[in-house]
Order: sequence, then structure tokens, then C-alpha cells
Amino acid sequence: QLQLVESGGGLVQPGGSLRLSCAASGVTLDYYAIGWFSQAPGKGREGISCISTSGGSTNYADSVKGRFTISRDNAKNTVYLQMNSLKPEDTAVYYCAADGYNRYYYCSTPSIWGPWGQGTQVTVSS
Repeated sequence: QLQLVESGGGLVQPGGSLRLSCAASGVTLDYYAIGWFSQAPGKGREGISCISTSGGSTNYADSVKGRFTISRDNAKNTVYLQMNSLKPEDTAVYYCAADGYNRYYYCSTPSIWGPWGQGTQVTVSS
């Protein structure tokens, strides 16, 4: 059974950087698209970035294009989200999730994704 664990969140000043990791256990990640999603207080979960099984195709929300980069290392069973030029509005809990049908292009539809990790808090504040 696939299990996902996020790490790398924390408190960072505006303009700073963080790298989130999504580590898988139980099953190889090779056959799963992986997505990163955020949930700010009082808001619904939204897609940030998704990556195909091979890593050759990616998808980004307009709000993070040019600032965030998703990548994967299947040998390490891990997907990363490099977050640069962070803004206070990026503050949220960040989750990773898997899709066994490689539907990375459905990044804006959290309901089709699963299983999910437990989330990691990212706070951008001075």
C-alpha cells in the first residue's frame, strides 16, 4: 500500500526558499503521477504543481509559475517541490498526493487524487 510523507516545511521570510519532499513507501512511485496541493486557512485544497510518472511532463498553477519547480527522483522514491521567491500568500499546509492513472494534467482537481500525505506547514512571514 502506497504511503506518502511530506517534509521540508517551515517558517521563511518573504523572498526566501524552501524545498519540500514527498517520500513514498510501500510501493514504487514509478507508476504514479504526483501532485502538490496547498490548503490555506479557511480555503479549499488547490493544485500547485503535478508531475507525470516519467517526470517529463509537469503542470503548474498560474500563481506559482516561474517560482516553483517540481521534480522527481524515482530511484529515491521521492518527489520534490522547490519553492523560490516565496510570498506571504503562499502560506498554507502543503500536501502531496498520488494518481495511479498518470493524470498529472488534472492538477486543478484534487478530488481525483489519492492517497494523500499528512501535510507540511509552510509559513511565509517577516
